[in-house]
Amino acid sequence: MDIGSQTVINKPKVLLTRALPQQGMTLLEQNFELEVNPADEVMPRVRIIDSIADKQGLVCLLTDNIDSRVINRASSLRIIANYAVGFNNIDVAAATSKGIPVTNTPEVLTETTADLVMALLLSVARRIVEADNYLRSGRFKGWAPGLLLGSDVHGKILGVIGMGRIGQAVARRAQGFDLKIIYHDTKRLPVHVERKYGVVFVGFEALLTDSDFVSIHAPLNKETYHLISTNELAKMKNTAFLINAARGPIIDEHALVRTLKIGEIAGCALDVYENEPAVASALLRMPNVVLVPHIGSASIEARTRMALMVVDNLVAVLQNNVRPPNVVNPEIYK
Repeated sequence: MDIGSQTVINKPKVLLTRALPQQGMTLLEQNFELEVNPADEVMPRVRIIDSIADKQGLVCLLTDNIDSRVINRASSLRIIANYAVGFNNIDVAAATSKGIPVTNTPEVLTETTADLVMALLLSVARRIVEADNYLRSGRFKGWAPGLLLGSDVHGKILGVIGMGRIGQAVARRAQGFDLKIIYHDTKRLPVHVERKYGVVFVGFEALLTDSDFVSIHAPLNKETYHLISTNELAKMKNTAFLINAARGPIIDEHALVRTLKIGEIAGCALDVYENEPAVASALLRMPNVVLVPHIGSASIEARTRMALMVVDNLVAVLQNNVRPPNVVNPEIYK
């Protein structure tokens, strides 16, 4: 529409359920008409439903439940861009039935998440959080032979459940700590990849019984929901530690609490939780448990790269009318 010598271009409308890092926000503001959740907290579901009707794009997080009701309300929606690698918060089948591409942000947070996994492993094994609290509380009176004895990491066995990108990045780091690495996955890696990362494929039960550290890197689906529950925890060594920076519901949290209370495993370190953001209250009181608030990708660099990937996906669909680079339901383009 021409007004004098100026041309008014209607920008596609995009709803953001939460503001992204500034570099991403700047690009989004340049390319789209934005409605952004004004609060730095989960956007209420009723507000998403009320706001989505006239939007062509939706940028959401794992904390948002984008189900068929939300998707059906969005009569103009052309893309759902998830600011995460996982997308189990989205009814992908409902989006696919309407020809709406769903995108994610893969690969950019692999190395950052692997860094955190090693930090969790080291922290729980060497009782770093306990030691920090001990010193800050004024109880440190000098070196003592039995003060805060932890577990060695070097020379131990690390069992990796799910040897995808993050599992492989963890294995690469673990080699530097002289850990023996075993893994289990639904599909065995090619032999040359196993050699590259120094890993040995084993059965699921053998991984549980042999490992000194069990680290979870599987996706959340029907097969992995409560993959680690009472029976699995009972198979682990009572000196072993469990680490989860994948998805919370892979572990049966109630079973984990019971197991820790009776000392069937030595401890655990968690970045994700079954009923996030709620955490089982018993875990909060256990000194042999390290808990962090879902910060696997929480570096400035990784979160910025994720935001830029979201922008790329939105631009591809809403401005260039092409297939987005990170589509998770590519069948809509066949």
